[in-house]
Amino acid sequence: MKISAFAGATALAFTAMAGAAAAQDTVCLITKTDTNPFFVKMKEGATAKAEELGMTLKAFAGKIDGDHETQVQAIETCILDGAKGILLTASDTSSIVPAVQQARDAGVLVIALDTPLEPIDSADATFATDNFLAGELIGKWAAATLGDEAQNAKIAMLDLAVSQPSVGVLRDQGFLQGFGIDLGDPNKWGDETDPRIVGHDVTAGNEEGGRKAMENLLAKDPMVNVVYTINEPAAAGAYEALKAIGRENDVLIVSVDGGCPGVQNVADGVIGATSQQYPLLMASLGVEAVKKWADEGVKPENTPGKDFYDTGVALVTDKPADGVESISVKEGMDLCWG
Repeated sequence: MKISAFAGATALAFTAMAGAAAAQDTVCLITKTDTNPFFVKMKEGATAKAEELGMTLKAFAGKIDGDHETQVQAIETCILDGAKGILLTASDTSSIVPAVQQARDAGVLVIALDTPLEPIDSADATFATDNFLAGELIGKWAAATLGDEAQNAKIAMLDLAVSQPSVGVLRDQGFLQGFGIDLGDPNKWGDETDPRIVGHDVTAGNEEGGRKAMENLLAKDPMVNVVYTINEPAAAGAYEALKAIGRENDVLIVSVDGGCPGVQNVADGVIGATSQQYPLLMASLGVEAVKKWADEGVKPENTPGKDFYDTGVALVTDKPADGVESISVKEGMDLCWG
C-alpha cells in the first residue's frame, strides 16, 4: 500500500514536471506589423499550430513596417523568456543580424519567415515564398499581356522601403527580369539603366504609401502604363492615384501577396495579376520546426537546390498569358487569406 502510494505520488510528481517542461516550450512570432492581413494570417497559422502541439506562442510586432528597434527588443525579450524558437519577419534584414546571432548563441532556433536575412544563413532556416519567382511571374505576365508594346512600356516601380529589405529586392528584380529588363546588381534595386523604367519609390507596404509613391512617379512621367507594386495594399493605393487623374483603366498593375482583398481586386480589374503566397503555411511549418528542435535538437532542411524552404507561389489572374502558368481568380479565392 505504501509502495502504491509512493508510486502514485511519484507519478504525479513526474506529471507535474512534464507539465512544467511543456509549459517552457515557447515559440515567439515577430512580424513587421500586426495590421497587414499577411501577418494577421501568419499569426493565425502560428497560433493554431502552437495550440495543436501544446506550445506557448508569444507574438510581437513592429509599430509600422520598418520598425527595426521594436523587433530587436522583442528578440531580447524572447531570449530572456527562454523561448525555444523565434519566427521572424525582419523589417531590416541586415541590421537585425546581431540580435539574431545573440538568440542563436543562447540556443534559440531562429527561422526567418517570408523575408530572408542578409546573409540568408544568418538565420538557422528560412521558410518563404520564392520571392524572386513571385516577381518574375508577374513580370512575364505583364510583358506577355502587352505583347509588342512591352518595348514601349513606361514602368513605375513601387517598392517597400529605402533600406531595401531582401523581400523587396527579390520581388523587384524578379519582376524586371521577367519583363525582359537587364538587371544591374541583382542584390539591390535602382541601378538599372533601361529607359522604360520611369523610377522607383517606396510605399511602406500600405495603401497610403502606394498612393503617394504613385503620385510621385506620375509627376515624373504622367504616361506611366505599367505599375509594379511590392504588395496588394500598395497596389490599391496606386490605383486610387491613377483613378484621381482618370487613368485607372489604361494602366496595367501587377502585385504580390494573394490576400483575399487583393484577389478580389484582380477579379474587379484593379490589379491585372498577382503572385499568391501562403503565410499561414509558413508560420505553421515554422512552429512545427521549433517543436522538433525543442524535442529532438533537429534543425529544418532546405528545399533541394535552394538555400531556403520554399512554401510555394502561384500567379492569379483571369487573363492567362501564353507561356506563363497561372491559376484562376476562383482558385485564388479558395486559397487566399485576410
